[in-house]
Amino acid sequence: MESVEKMLQFIDKSDNTIIELETLLTSYPAIAPESGGDGEWLKVAALEKWLKDHGITTIEHFDAPDARVSHGKRPNVVVTIPGKKHNKRLWIMAHTDVVPAGELAQWKQDPFKVLVEGDKIIGRGVEDNQQGLVSSVIAALALREYGITPEHDVKLLFVADEEVGSVYGIDWLLKNTELFKLDDMFIIPDGGKGDSSEIEVAEKNICWIKVTTKGKQCHASKPDDGKNAFLANCEFALLLNAMENTVFTERNPLFDPPRSTLVPTKKDPNVPNINTVPGEDVFYADLRMLPSYSIESTLAAIRDHKEQVEKKYGVTITVEAVMSNESPPTSENAEVVQLLKKSIKKIYNIDARAIGIGGGTVGAYLREKGYQCVVWSTQDETMHAPNEYAKISNIKGDAKVFADLMVTPR
Repeated sequence: MESVEKMLQFIDKSDNTIIELETLLTSYPAIAPESGGDGEWLKVAALEKWLKDHGITTIEHFDAPDARVSHGKRPNVVVTIPGKKHNKRLWIMAHTDVVPAGELAQWKQDPFKVLVEGDKIIGRGVEDNQQGLVSSVIAALALREYGITPEHDVKLLFVADEEVGSVYGIDWLLKNTELFKLDDMFIIPDGGKGDSSEIEVAEKNICWIKVTTKGKQCHASKPDDGKNAFLANCEFALLLNAMENTVFTERNPLFDPPRSTLVPTKKDPNVPNINTVPGEDVFYADLRMLPSYSIESTLAAIRDHKEQVEKKYGVTITVEAVMSNESPPTSENAEVVQLLKKSIKKIYNIDARAIGIGGGTVGAYLREKGYQCVVWSTQDETMHAPNEYAKISNIKGDAKVFADLMVTPR
């Protein structure tokens, strides 16, 4: 117990180290090529040097080839802290890429140079996802400082490409390596609440659909001569949204909102002039389904319901999935959930609860393969916003939780 207390005291005094590492990481704009950047290589190289300079030297690369970036690959890095046992390994996974800064006029300073204001570190990426990365590193440094061997192997995983789909990150690792074991536990510090109380164990199944309706173009002064694809799509969009209550009636209090959501969103242009009835019209919808509704069954139900609109307007409607992702939930009784709850209680004196979310995280890739996975951290969720910030106190608190987990017998 004395060694644990020393670890916590070390973390309490780590403000300067936290600011130093956040400053270093922020200075490298690790932006994906889809967003006009050159990837994460320089940032990860700087991180790797910093870790080695601080005595963390067991570092392995599992890089994904990507000809679009200047280094030809996207870095995925594993830092290992060997434990007393080599089963039930604890993985803490953070991503190294960030989104672009956005409108510079809304920032207090250069987004890629940190600004420290009291407890806040401000800059692009400082919370999403450098906060989780730094808190895991600080926990590892606390172990090293006092020569403490964790109960089980600890693996810090820093992945690429989370912000635009994980094709070169966790998805690539799952498809091309055998890094993980089914008795491993995964914590992803990439989401949470400011009071530390929410442990995300489930995500809604996500599907983005494209709806293409084809009718017959005509002059707007004689609408009966045509088949108005836009009008048909308007009715179908309303019908689609109403299916939240008429078809997908299950409710699950684990989620907020507790229902499946089917939301029409983007609209493509149709005719360029006002006095023409469009013969073709396209819109998109974002579907977030409770885990009990598979994407396949959801699309089948939607296609069944489109027939009434087709018949009414004499049009043909095609429903196409342009992106989908689904995964089973992590059990609320899973070991990683129960252990994390105990550590949160010990450090924050909070009774954390398991929740589900409508958003998507990299956890879905792991859950789909059967791994115990949770998303948790303590943050104000300022990601992607101007003047994004992370609180030093949150980084230290989460580092204490991770350090406690690392030394907890199981």
